[in-house]
Amino acid sequence: MQGRHLAITGGHGALGRGVCAVLEARGAILHVADDPPTLRLDDEAQAAAFFARLPPLWASIHLVGGFAMKPIAETTLADLEAQWRINTVTCFLSCREAVRSIRRAGGGGRIVNVAARPVLAPAANLTAYLAAKAGVAAITQGLAAELAGEDILVNAVLPSLIDTPANRAAMPDADHARWPKPAQIAEAIAFLASPENTLTSGALVPVYGRA
Repeated sequence: MQGRHLAITGGHGALGRGVCAVLEARGAILHVADDPPTLRLDDEAQAAAFFARLPPLWASIHLVGGFAMKPIAETTLADLEAQWRINTVTCFLSCREAVRSIRRAGGGGRIVNVAARPVLAPAANLTAYLAAKAGVAAITQGLAAELAGEDILVNAVLPSLIDTPANRAAMPDADHARWPKPAQIAEAIAFLASPENTLTSGALVPVYGRA
C-alpha cells in the first residue's frame, strides 16, 4: 500500500481508528472524510466536494453508519429514513464519487463498504437497520458487477456487535471476549482494499467470528 491514496469515511470512530492504524503501517496515504466532523456524507454536494479535492484514489473505505433497534410497531417512518440516510445514502454517494476518483487514476482500484451481520442472519427488532444495511449490500454487489471489467473490486464486510468502549458500556454483562475487535476487522478490510486482493469482488464477508 506504500504511497497509495485511500479515502476513509468514518475514520475517527473505534473501527475507523483501527483501520487507519493498519493502513498507515502499510504506507498508505489516508484522506479521512469526517475531518472536519461537520462534513455531511449524506449530502450530495458535500460528498462530491470532498472526493473532488483528493488526488486520484487507489481505494475508498466507507465506515460511516448508524445503528437503531426498535420493534416494528414502535418504528416510525422517520426512524427508517434516518437509518437509510446514515447507512445507505452515505454508502451510495461515497461509492459513486470513489468510482469517479479511481477512474481518474487509470489503473483499477478497490472499494470496501460495511454492511452488518443481520443481512445474512436477520434478528428481531432491527427492521429499519436491516433494510438500510441490506441496501449497502445491494450497492456493493451491483457495483461489483458493473465494474467487473475495470479491475475495480468492490466488497463489504459484515461485522456483528464490535468490541468498543461504547458497546461495552451499553452491554456490561455481555461476553465481550466473543465480540470482534476493531483491529481484527481492520485486517480483513485492509486485505480487501489492497493490491494483493486480485480476485475477490462482490463478496459479503462475515467478520464476526464466534459472536
